[in-house]
Amino acid sequence: MAAIPETSTTLLNDIAFDTQHARWSEFVARYRPMMESFVRERFPSVEADDVIQETFVALCRVLPSYRYAPDEKGHFRNYLTGILRNKALRALQQKQKQTALLEGEQIAATISEWSCCGEVKTTADQSWRDAVFEIALRQFLADESVADRTKRIFERTAIDGESPESVAAAFKMTRHAVDQAKSRAMARLRELVKRLESVNDG
Repeated sequence: MAAIPETSTTLLNDIAFDTQHARWSEFVARYRPMMESFVRERFPSVEADDVIQETFVALCRVLPSYRYAPDEKGHFRNYLTGILRNKALRALQQKQKQTALLEGEQIAATISEWSCCGEVKTTADQSWRDAVFEIALRQFLADESVADRTKRIFERTAIDGESPESVAAAFKMTRHAVDQAKSRAMARLRELVKRLESVNDG
């Protein structure tokens, strides 16, 4: 992590009531390296620049009421990283929601691939295909030939919408290994769906 700068009460006072104060550039130059290091080490999947910018905006609002009293309230760096951490967590939550939506679209696209090209789907057709996918998913999760880790990775990334980076960290794996496990799971699901469809066609 970058070096922690010494707190300057004069600097804090100068920028507290003037968002256009010339010393803001000094403040940014002093604290940005530490902030960037903090975000990249703890929240590698979020955009550090965006989170830092949002933190600076928040500081403009709270600094007028902030009183530097390290013996009572702790050091300013802890106050600053507290705001930074909250902004990063919010950004991570938003990204995970977006990932979940994308995963849902990918699964829907996969189901679409399983249907015949050019076929007009009725509501009954779609309901049947949804049921087939649900059965295939249950068979996949109950399949003892599939590694338990692969199942958990698929559930957390494709169903729960958790980010691949977070899952990789939880399983002590690389992002690439997580992507491979998910790909194997999707391939197995395709096989199960095709098998179920062939039984119905027969």
